Formats: sequence, structure tokens, C-alpha cells
Amino acid sequence: MTDPNRANDNTENSAPTGEPVVSKPYIMPDDPEPGSVESLQKEAAEARDRMLRTLAEMENLRQRTRREVADAKTYGITGFARDVLDIADNLQRALDAVPAEARAAADPGLTSLIEGVELTERSLLNALEKHGVKKFDPLGQKFDPNFQQAMFEVPDASVPSGTVVQVVQAGYTIGERVLRPALVGVAKGGAKAAPAANITA
Repeated sequence: MTDPNRANDNTENSAPTGEPVVSKPYIMPDDPEPGSVESLQKEAAEARDRMLRTLAEMENLRQRTRREVADAKTYGITGFARDVLDIADNLQRALDAVPAEARAAADPGLTSLIEGVELTERSLLNALEKHGVKKFDPLGQKFDPNFQQAMFEVPDASVPSGTVVQVVQAGYTIGERVLRPALVGVAKGGAKAAPAANITA
């Protein structure tokens, strides 16, 4: 015979009809319980990793910005410098147009004019050099296609083949780049030239 008291206990412990039964989420044995020391340590490690990644990205951004600023400072005047080179070329042509004999026998007025043109050319080249633009003259050096453009060949057995024996137009560099290659004539017919050192030195 069923005990009425036990029946009442079972009724009280069972869930009321129609109410959902809420179960606790299952936690994998390897996962730390939320709020536990292991969980907090894991969160701290993840936060530290994110912080280190952010710091590394910021440092890369700073270095990239420094490089871009340096490049802009060095190469920002490239277009202007190319235009100014025409002036330097014209000054050089004016000086080359006066033969050495004419200079030696020139009257004081012509001498002053020549000296004035030479002074103007030097001032212009000095101003360009202050901004990283340097003139180079590869005469007598081994031809280097990175810095020079060959215009013609000159039969000359007295120098090694591939030697620059004539400079038609001087070259210029800006920073570590070629602003304008030198236009040159190259020797042909001599012994082979030895490897050349840096032509801008």
C-alpha cells in the first residue's frame, strides 16, 4: 500500500506541468570554468597577446611613416630639380662655347662675363647639392648602364673596351636614385675593362 506522505513528496519535487526544465551548460573538462583562476589567466594571456600585436603594428606604422617622410623630403623636389637641370646645362654650354684660346686672349669685359657665368653655375650646383642633387662625370670610368646612356662608340685601342671616353651631357643623382643618366660615348676595340667601382664616388 502506498504511503500518502511519500506521494506528496514526489509531487512537490516534480516540476509543474508545462514549465520548461532548464539545464546547466555542459563544460568540457579541458575548459576552465567561467570566473575560475584558469579562465582569468587565459583571458589575461589573450589580452596580453592582443596588446603586443597592437604595439608591433604601431611600431611598423611609425617606421613606415618615418620612411615615407624621409622619402618625401629627399625625392619631393624631383620634378623641380629636373627642370632646373636645363638651366645648368645651358650655363655649361655657354662656357663650352668659349674656346680656351679666346679665354686666354679675352678683354677684361669678356673675362668678367665668363667668370660671372662660372660663378652662377657653381652657385646653382651648390644649391642643388644642398637638396641632395649631385652632378657626376663618368669620364674614364667603365660604362655602367644604371648611371649612363651610351650615345655612340668610339674606336680607341688605347683604353679598355667599354670605357667612357666622352661625356656629352653630365648625369645627376638625387639621394640614392638616378635623376638623369649621363649621355656618353664609349670606347670600342681595346682590351676588356675591369669591373668598375661606384661611379658616383
